[in-house]
Amino acid sequence: MNELSATQPTRAFDEMQDVAGIRPAYAGIAAWIDRHGLAALATKRAEAEALFRRVGITFAVYGEGGDPERLIPFDVIPRILARSEWDRLARGLTQRVKALNAFIADVYGAQEMIRAGRVPAALVNENEAFCRPMVGMRPPAGVFTHISGIDLVRTGADDFWVLEDNCRTPSGVSYMLENREAMLRLFPGLCADHRLAPVGHYPEELLETLKEAAPPNCKGAPCVAILTPGHFNSAYYEHCFLADEMGVEVVEGADLFVQDDVVYMRTTAGPKRVDVLYRRVDDDYLDPRVFKPESMLGVPGIFAAYCAGNVTLANAPGAGIADDKAIYPFVPEMIRFYLGEEPLLQNVPTYLCERDEDRRYVLDHLGELVVKLARGSGGYGMLVGPHSTAAQREEFAARIKARPGDYIAQPTLALSTVPTLAEAGIAARHVDLRPYVLMGREVRIVPGGLTRVALREGSLVVNSSQGGGTKDTWVVEDRPVSSQSQRQG
Repeated sequence: MNELSATQPTRAFDEMQDVAGIRPAYAGIAAWIDRHGLAALATKRAEAEALFRRVGITFAVYGEGGDPERLIPFDVIPRILARSEWDRLARGLTQRVKALNAFIADVYGAQEMIRAGRVPAALVNENEAFCRPMVGMRPPAGVFTHISGIDLVRTGADDFWVLEDNCRTPSGVSYMLENREAMLRLFPGLCADHRLAPVGHYPEELLETLKEAAPPNCKGAPCVAILTPGHFNSAYYEHCFLADEMGVEVVEGADLFVQDDVVYMRTTAGPKRVDVLYRRVDDDYLDPRVFKPESMLGVPGIFAAYCAGNVTLANAPGAGIADDKAIYPFVPEMIRFYLGEEPLLQNVPTYLCERDEDRRYVLDHLGELVVKLARGSGGYGMLVGPHSTAAQREEFAARIKARPGDYIAQPTLALSTVPTLAEAGIAARHVDLRPYVLMGREVRIVPGGLTRVALREGSLVVNSSQGGGTKDTWVVEDRPVSSQSQRQG
């Protein structure tokens, strides 16, 4: 995949059509729209909203007035990838997650990459995401990051870039699954006319991955549960959804206790031993005896149980060191160092503001760059230079000068666009893609992932917390869709 040019194209890559016309993968969608018209799409959008409200698919957005729970906008025009495109991405994702996991193991082990001078020691050992209690720890099979969400963007027909790695508690997979279910209900004929790669088996793959992570002292079939911070968490719906789909319990810290370094959950039939916890609680709140003593979300003694080999925490505490945005520029070197391979997926060039030379460049080019918090998420604390005001750039310059290590900057990419149902009709909107990568005894990836779409015209911010929406992501075989069917769905 090509090097990123210094001068970005002024026109974003249109995934649906080029100068020659509609791309083959989108031929069936284009024909459906021509046949049924915009009114039919608008009706389907209303049906989708009613369906999501009935099911209760919500996302809490903090800081908004009134009821903090709302629906994530769902666009009924799917985003489509050809099978050949997806297969290339899947190979690159597998390679990347293996290298990230190797890096985490090394960071809390021999630190060979640091000793080899391939990554600065201070950037790791003084990083807020570095979990000192994990030094010397090796989880079952050496897997630290069982569930990863890798954010990808596209800038051309063959140009995909990794924008961000999520190795702590990546969210959004429930929307990937619910979006597909909604499309199958709303457009049964259209879906049948495409050879769609399925995604509905993700919960089975997730459960198998978690079972493979059973701790050394587990006897018999492992008991798996999801540890949630509770119903005030923005992704609480997802925690309950995944627990239901996997047939496991969703528990809060108060539902668990530790005795003799073994974790138990309280049930109506008495205490039941828990072997694997898919935890959606941040490191700092896992165990008040080891991390934040004021935490009411975690379980006292759970880290000792983890160290004793009596419970597995997925993802492992400290895995976040690999998705820190200041570590991100070193991932290609991780691939070379640990795997002896060249990266199949490329990074976006990144400036570390703690470096004097990088900081000077960033301050001189704020109007051209995207500036992000090195440890931020959800689109918060970000400056999109070309869309910023002079006052905003002045404010960010002051922030960078005061705390340069907190910020990184990247070129403003011309993110690809896909057709989206807007108020005035179908319009091009920018998208990214978050595939979910599972790592147990093997790497498993459900084809596609969550497509997030920037619903505001011209916006490059796709995060749900910033007003973005979602789309179903179709991976289809490399052939034009059959035009024989005239089904109304």
